[in-house]
Amino acid sequence: MATEPQPKALTRKPLLLNKVEGSQEVVNMAAIVPKEDGVISVSEDRTVRVWLKRDSGQYWPSIYHAMPSPCSCMSFNPETRRLSIGLDNGTISEFILSEDYNKMTLVKSYQAHQSRVMMILFVLEMEWVLSTGQDKHFTWHCSESGQRLGGYRTSAGACGLQFDVETRHVFVGDHSGQVTILKLEQESCSLVTTFKGHTGGVTALCWDPIQRVLFSGSSDHSIIMWDIGGRKGTAIELQGHNDKVQSLSYAHHTRQLISCGADGGIVVWNMDVERQETPEWLDSDSCQKCDQPFFWNFKQMWDSKKIGLRQHHCRKCGKAVCGKCSSKRSSIPLMGFEFEVRVCDSCHESITDEERAPTATFHDSKHNIVHVHFDATRGWLLTSGTDKVIKLWDMTPVVS
Repeated sequence: MATEPQPKALTRKPLLLNKVEGSQEVVNMAAIVPKEDGVISVSEDRTVRVWLKRDSGQYWPSIYHAMPSPCSCMSFNPETRRLSIGLDNGTISEFILSEDYNKMTLVKSYQAHQSRVMMILFVLEMEWVLSTGQDKHFTWHCSESGQRLGGYRTSAGACGLQFDVETRHVFVGDHSGQVTILKLEQESCSLVTTFKGHTGGVTALCWDPIQRVLFSGSSDHSIIMWDIGGRKGTAIELQGHNDKVQSLSYAHHTRQLISCGADGGIVVWNMDVERQETPEWLDSDSCQKCDQPFFWNFKQMWDSKKIGLRQHHCRKCGKAVCGKCSSKRSSIPLMGFEFEVRVCDSCHESITDEERAPTATFHDSKHNIVHVHFDATRGWLLTSGTDKVIKLWDMTPVVS
């Protein structure tokens, strides 16, 4: 799909609180330390750092720890202060941080994958460490013993991973664009289902256990909301980025989705509205409005002595139309189209100003984002970018 202009950002915008700089390579993942003015980061430069805010107002490392391989991902549990780190060589290392966040103690390391660990989740309730790797495997280990409990081979390398504690369902999104749902037991797993809606690879997953919906972000620039709990197969598309979606976070208390992308955009979506599914694109040999033949319909072109036209599709009704019958553009926010897209002339007339009202706000982070972490208690958002910089934002002006 061609790049469309983004709508103008609204006046309310995130406030940049601070920048954390000093990493020599990309910060692949970072997290805000709850109840502390602190940040934990892991980087391609092999370092694990805990940054605490000093009296000067700047963040300085209270912990600087070098790992044997580049750090690809992490999972931090504030209750136990357990930090699980995935490495480029396939190893997972687990540490316990001291109460003052000035010391980290290695608990165990184990080979979880044959190549780079893509995502890692520590599940306190089950004492499990879940992970995905470039080796096309999802695995889970006992966090106490480090023993491998089981695994499942995915269709491609996976960097989307979420878990529902209540049902023990794990969601794995891979580079082929497929999402796999598995049911985990103590030492076995069973395939529940797979589904695919993206034209590019899945780059991020986010699970809302209350509404029981799964959000998937993709390299195709789109987000899909999958209604898992409703059992109706509903899939809602959200189009608001001009580059691949890198990370997703959900604010449960306000029902807002935060998406960040390689385009530097921070998009805050209002999910407390009744959204509509985008229609399937219809197939036709001629325009479904004026009946002019499309360029491959040689018989009708010959019979009517008319030149064949290029086929387009109305984003609102899904009909196959020619350029003349779809010369108008409109945003359709309730269908996820926050920017203007092609619609047929009759649909354009039917869309009201109320239906064009935006359901998302757009903000420029001014760096190519690779990961985000949202602290709902303070309304802070952390973004880490390819520029090796971590930024802390006050999102309360827009997430409320």
